[in-house]
Amino acid sequence: MEKQEKKGMFLERSFDPAAQEMLKLAEEKGYETVWDRQDKQSPHCKFGVSGVCCKNCSMGPCRITPKSPEGVCGATADIIVARNLVRAIAAGAAAHSDHGRPLTVTLKEVAEGENKDYQIKDVEKLKGIAGRLGLDSDADVKTLAKAVAEVAMKDYGKQDVSPIQFLVSYAPKKRLERWKNLEKSLLEKTGKKMGVLPRSVDREIVDIMHRTHIGVDNDPVSLLMQGVRAALGDGWGGSLIATEIQDILFGAPAVKTIMSNLGVIDPDYVNVIAHGHEPILSEKIVEVAQSEEMQRLAQKYGAKGVNVVGMCCTGNELLMRQGTQVAGNVLHQELAVMTGAVEAVVVDVQCIFPALGQLVECFHTKFISTSEQAKFPGSLHIQFEESKATQVAKEIIKTAIEAFPKRDKNKVFVPGHKTEAVVGFTTENIISALGGTPKLLVDAIVGGKIKGVVGIVGCNNSKVKQDYNHVNIARELIKKDILVIGTGCWAIACAKAGLMRLDAMELAGEGLKEVCKALNIPPVLHMGSCVDCSRMLTLAAGLADYLGVDISDLPLVGSAPEWMTEKAVSIGTYFVASGVPVHLWPMPPITGSETVVKILTEDMKDLLGGYFFVEEDPVKTANMMEEIIMEKRKALNI
Repeated sequence: MEKQEKKGMFLERSFDPAAQEMLKLAEEKGYETVWDRQDKQSPHCKFGVSGVCCKNCSMGPCRITPKSPEGVCGATADIIVARNLVRAIAAGAAAHSDHGRPLTVTLKEVAEGENKDYQIKDVEKLKGIAGRLGLDSDADVKTLAKAVAEVAMKDYGKQDVSPIQFLVSYAPKKRLERWKNLEKSLLEKTGKKMGVLPRSVDREIVDIMHRTHIGVDNDPVSLLMQGVRAALGDGWGGSLIATEIQDILFGAPAVKTIMSNLGVIDPDYVNVIAHGHEPILSEKIVEVAQSEEMQRLAQKYGAKGVNVVGMCCTGNELLMRQGTQVAGNVLHQELAVMTGAVEAVVVDVQCIFPALGQLVECFHTKFISTSEQAKFPGSLHIQFEESKATQVAKEIIKTAIEAFPKRDKNKVFVPGHKTEAVVGFTTENIISALGGTPKLLVDAIVGGKIKGVVGIVGCNNSKVKQDYNHVNIARELIKKDILVIGTGCWAIACAKAGLMRLDAMELAGEGLKEVCKALNIPPVLHMGSCVDCSRMLTLAAGLADYLGVDISDLPLVGSAPEWMTEKAVSIGTYFVASGVPVHLWPMPPITGSETVVKILTEDMKDLLGGYFFVEEDPVKTANMMEEIIMEKRKALNI
């Protein structure tokens, strides 16, 4: 009976026609997906949904109810909700920032000649970063690379109380002043020291874990401000470091055209899905797969060659630099395996479903884990080490090739959907396209051709129809002459939906269309993976400094309309802390505390200039964003 009721649900689960075809196949074949498991978990625990469950000590777990308004220790709903939220920020900031740590170590090893598998590919970017950090940009390349790496390492773990250098060097002047003044103001008003500027990336995460231990910080404002501090250490620290050093080692992205969606899987080839977040391995996999040695080996086993395609944020990293085709965003990972034409899913960290191990048993596909931080049931583990990157990549590609003859042709079904997308936008190449300064963009905004800019970030969430909010919010905004930029799973969603094609400018309002035609760009810009949200921060910083204003004065809005991960909690927080109003859907687990809701949706506006707002409907969301942008324009007298 239950199975019968769910029949045909594939149309409601995803907005993407390729996903709908694969979900129909899954229904027919009995393959379980993330959506099926979502149904089995519903309804979700109301205490968890509202954030009022605490299990931070063994006197609990405690649940706050009208009859039991305090936990065993006396913690109220306000305390518990705030603690749970900042722990999510800590986890998100840790995940993002840890992305940059091995890159920093690798850059130093390359500079010292210890690592021969990687090179410095973008010397100009290295010099630009060094200049920002106050280093001697005329020094030789290896000396400069080592110096940049050492500044990054210090920002990760230094023990003094001065702010991290990357934040001080990249954040706009007025925003830095606001953060410093806020620290003074909070001390004067409360008598309690509350830091805003991160002392080091790791320290702020550790601080959260300490103060959320039983019997430490029990003030919602104090807790949430530490969440802000850790998130700023992510956005202007760990994530920014990751983005910048990736550009040095792998080359800064360039604008290029790629194809997106499951149709990029080619049944005539050995198909390798690179899934996860860290390009330090996947860059090597693409390099090795394209080698004559591996292509010939694939042909020996009966394939035409090796076809590496991206998934999730690893896909975003690869398409930005290598022009690698992308098979989909996070909710596509099981669907790609179900095509029966994938020889290997190679993963590193973050957003990888452990359910893949069980699914690949239905196929010939190898599920290959590689990180010392991540192991999965049913996976073949091939340990990645930066010092042996080429060797490990060869082993992975050979494993995929050897799986090709075991493919069951009767199980192969690849949906024909694939869409062209123009990708590879960065702060640098956007400014370069504008003539080297932000003036043309500022003129377009001042003149009203572009009313403002909205930055939208990933994820997908199985509670929300896949890609529906991502695509429809972007469509509504460009009709209103609002430029849309973004990263992560949102970027892949809009690529699949055709909003990153050049002809998508015809969907834009007349003003935005005119600008897009002049610059030969789509109205929706792909700016990379989730750590590359830092690119949007630096673009906002550049505009703010150019105009001599704060980021909070600019007609900018952020959005995470299908958010799912703790990383998204950190991203949203560092945008709010940087002065940007941020839209969310689904509702975060904070409704159990009116105090926390008020702080995040109202008080943060006075404290930091940014704030959160929540809305499910994409049309209403776009209208709210336009209202915010028009208010900002009015305040700027434009």
